[in-house]
Amino acid sequence: MTPLSRIESRADVLGGKPCVKGTRMPVRDVLAYLAHGDTVDELLVDFPYLERADVLACLAYAADLADHPLVIAAE
Repeated sequence: MTPLSRIESRADVLGGKPCVKGTRMPVRDVLAYLAHGDTVDELLVDFPYLERADVLACLAYAADLADHPLVIAAE
C-alpha cells in the first residue's frame, strides 16, 4: 500500500474533501493539528482510529500538492 492510497475523495463523504480512507477525518484537519504543534503521537491518542501511516499519508498528500508546476502569466 502506498501512502497516497490511504487518502480518498468521495462525493458522499464530506462533499468530496480528501479524507483518510475509511474515516471522515479530512486531510486538512490532520495537517492543521500538526501545524498547530500537535505531535503524531498526540493525534493517535486523540483519534484512535488513525494509524501513524495515515498521518504520514496526509503529509505525503500535502507534499504532492505543493509540487505542482508554477504558471506565470506574461505581462
